[in-house]
Amino acid sequence: MRQRRFLLCVFWLISVSGLQAQDQPIDSTRFNVEEMVKFAMLHSPLIQMSELDAEIGDQQIKSSLSAWFPQIAANTQWSNNLKLQTQPIGDQLITFGQPYSGNVNFTVDQAIFNRDVFLASKGSKLARTQLSQTLETQKIDAVVTVARAFYDLLLTIEQIKVFDENIVRQEKQYKDAKTRYDVGLVDKTDYQRASISLANLQSERNRQVSSLEAKYSYLKQVSGYPLDRELTLHYEYGEMAGRAELEFSPDFLLESRVDYQLAKTQYSLTELETSYSKWAYIPMVRGFYNYNFLFFDQRFSGLLDESYPTSAIGLAATIPIFQGGKRAHDVKVAKLRQERSQVSLTDYEKQLNTEYESALAAYNSNYFTWQTLQDNLALAEEVYNTIKFQYDEGVKAYVDLVVAESELRAAQINNYNALYSVLSSKLDLQRAMGQINPTSIESSF
Repeated sequence: MRQRRFLLCVFWLISVSGLQAQDQPIDSTRFNVEEMVKFAMLHSPLIQMSELDAEIGDQQIKSSLSAWFPQIAANTQWSNNLKLQTQPIGDQLITFGQPYSGNVNFTVDQAIFNRDVFLASKGSKLARTQLSQTLETQKIDAVVTVARAFYDLLLTIEQIKVFDENIVRQEKQYKDAKTRYDVGLVDKTDYQRASISLANLQSERNRQVSSLEAKYSYLKQVSGYPLDRELTLHYEYGEMAGRAELEFSPDFLLESRVDYQLAKTQYSLTELETSYSKWAYIPMVRGFYNYNFLFFDQRFSGLLDESYPTSAIGLAATIPIFQGGKRAHDVKVAKLRQERSQVSLTDYEKQLNTEYESALAAYNSNYFTWQTLQDNLALAEEVYNTIKFQYDEGVKAYVDLVVAESELRAAQINNYNALYSVLSSKLDLQRAMGQINPTSIESSF
C-alpha cells in the first residue's frame, strides 16, 4: 500500500511539472513578430492604461445608473436651546419648546423622472460601446506600432549583417591588393582604395550599431518588455518576404473600420444630447417617504425617555414654467451640434476612403519597387562575381571591382529597405481596410 501511494505521488508530481513546463515558453527571450505583438497586448503600458480608462468609464456609468435606485439617508440633530421661542397669543406671551431637543430622520427618495438619470439610462449602452470601440482602436494602433518597430529593428540587424559580410570581403581584398603591391604587380593606389573602402564600411557599420540599442529600447517600450531583459528577434528572410505578399482581396468596407464605428457611436451620442435638451420641458418627479423621531425634555438626562414620531409619504414634482428661453436655445444648440457631427461623420468617411486609396497605392508602389530591386540584387551579384574573377585574372582594374562591390552593397541595402517599406505599407493597408484583429494576431499578419 505504501509503495502504491508513493508511486501515485511521483506520478502526480511528474504530471504537474509537465503541465508547468507546457505553460512556460520554450525560449521566452526569442520572439517573432506575432509573439512580440501578443506580448504587447498583455504588457503594453498604453493598452494597460486604455483598459483602465475603459474600466473607469464603466464604473462611472454604473455610478450614474445608481440614481435609479432608492436613495436612503439618515439625519440626526441634537440641540441645547439656550433661548426658547416666545410668541404673543392674545394678551399673553407664551414660550414654545423645551430646553433640550433632538431628532432622528430617515428619508427615502425614489426618482420617477429625472432627465439626468434618464440620460444615463438611455446612454449607458452607447457609452459602453464607445469605451469598447476606443479600446479596440488603441489596440489596433498598438499592433501597428509594435510590428513596425519590430520590422525597423529587423531592418537594422540585416543591414549590419550586410556590412559585416562586406567588411570581411573588403579585408580580404585589402590584403590581396597589399600583397600584389608588395610583389610589384600593381601600384599602391589599389590597396589605398581598398583601405578607404574598408574604413567607410566600418564607419557605416558603427553608425548602424549605434542606433541598434535605441531601437531595441523603443521596441521594449512600446511592447512593455522589461528593459533589463535580453530580447532576441526570431525570423527568417524567406518568412518575412512571404509576409510581404497580400493574402486578401483589397476591398474597402467602411463598417470594417472600428474607428468608423466609433465615429458613428459618437454621432449617436449627439442625437441623445438633443433629446436630453428637449427633456428639460418635462417636470422632474420623485417619490419620497420620511420618518422622523422627535425628542425633547426639560432635562438632558431624560431626553431619550420618550419619542414623538412623525412620518409622511408622497410625490414631489418640479415643473419648469419659464426660464427666459434658455431651454429653447439649448435645444437649438444641441441640434446644431448634431448637424455639425453629421457633417464631420460624412467628411470622416471621405478621409477613410482617401486613407485606403493612399495605402493601397503605397503598397502597390513599394511592392513593385521591391520586386525590381530583387532582380537588381541578382544582377549586381552576377556583375560583382564576374568582375571579381576578371580582376583576379588581371583583366579588370581595381577601380572596376570597387564600383561593382559598391553597387552590390547598395543593392543589398536597398533590397532590405524595400522589404521594410512593403511590410510597413502592408500594415497601413490592413489598418485602412479594417483587417487588423487584436484578438486574433495570426490572422493579421
